[in-house]
Amino acid sequence: MYDLLKGLRVVEGAAFVAAPTCALYLAQFGAEVIRFDNIGGGPDFRRWPLADNGASLYWEGLNKGKKSIAIDLARPEGREIAQRLAAAPGEDGGLFVTNFPVDGFLSYETLAKLRADLICVRVMGWGDGSQGMDYTINAALGLPQMTGPADDPRPVNHVLAAWDLLTGAYCAFSLVSALLARHRTGQGREIRAPLSDIAAATMANLGFTAETKLQGHQRPRMGNDIFGAFGRDFRTADGKTLMLLAITPKQWSKALDVLGLKGDVAALEAELGVSFATDEGLRFTHRARLYPLFEQAFARKTLAELAPAFDAGGVTWGTYQPLEAALDDPRLFKGNPLFEDVAQPSGLTYPVPGAPATIPQDQRLPVTPAPRLGQHTDEVLAEVLKLSSSEIARLHDAGVVA
Repeated sequence: MYDLLKGLRVVEGAAFVAAPTCALYLAQFGAEVIRFDNIGGGPDFRRWPLADNGASLYWEGLNKGKKSIAIDLARPEGREIAQRLAAAPGEDGGLFVTNFPVDGFLSYETLAKLRADLICVRVMGWGDGSQGMDYTINAALGLPQMTGPADDPRPVNHVLAAWDLLTGAYCAFSLVSALLARHRTGQGREIRAPLSDIAAATMANLGFTAETKLQGHQRPRMGNDIFGAFGRDFRTADGKTLMLLAITPKQWSKALDVLGLKGDVAALEAELGVSFATDEGLRFTHRARLYPLFEQAFARKTLAELAPAFDAGGVTWGTYQPLEAALDDPRLFKGNPLFEDVAQPSGLTYPVPGAPATIPQDQRLPVTPAPRLGQHTDEVLAEVLKLSSSEIARLHDAGVVA
């Protein structure tokens, strides 16, 4: 946690991954994030993975460091409270993150009537407003047909919600950009961020779309091969699986040195009339001839023999390991100052990350747990909306808030 955004008040009305991720990043940089949910929880309040007691580890992970207010959003008075929160006064307020539909009670036109300089970042599925989620957008892009074994035609869904996460990060950047513009001009604005557009733009930025357009077909699946370069998984003599990557000339040269393959590769270069030293594309083109040489070299060595030699030689490599082993990896989790053991509302204590970025000039602040659902209802109503204690009590009695 850092305090670069200290003083900002961001209101979140959202569920699932992208919009909550946006607000999470803002909270980890010091913004006060107030999340409103339906009484009893929204559609993501019980999402898996679950703890043994039924608490959602997913919800705790995406909402740490935020404040929570519970409102009956099915009732007009509850919806009015949500609107007033999103548009509450203050120079550093009027910042709203949502994935509610473009139209409806949280539309920009409705909220802008309450605050003209409101900044609203709205996560969408498709740009036309139709419903779409990470996995359906990904399927439409053709990526599941590019992923998986070369000899199996079935589509392969990856387990990481990449478009959700990328959209969440892009929305955080967009909100801060719009806030800087508001400081200069006083103008508010709505930023619509469809997953489909983030995904399509990314495919174009990485050259996927131009490649397909020019060749007339999308890239074929090729298992674990790294497209356009030399990289793949290899098995050691003791049955361990390692990832080897050689993109730069230095990486390639170091790998050949440690594996003792310079002579064999030189002979192959002479046969083919090519030089692999400076052209990663050639290594990819002729990978079917190169891989057997590397497979044999790996099969002659154990992990214990290869690891120190790779590290000393500057080879780019990694061990395939399950997450339970990664938890003991000091470069990732164990001992990493990014993580702290934090008691969460579930009653469980486990490692929780703060802001992923490290700022050497600033002190890393303690990680804040996720809130209990509705934990800050009275505080937010009193401090942000300036309601009296009697009015807050009336709302509780009427079941409008909890």
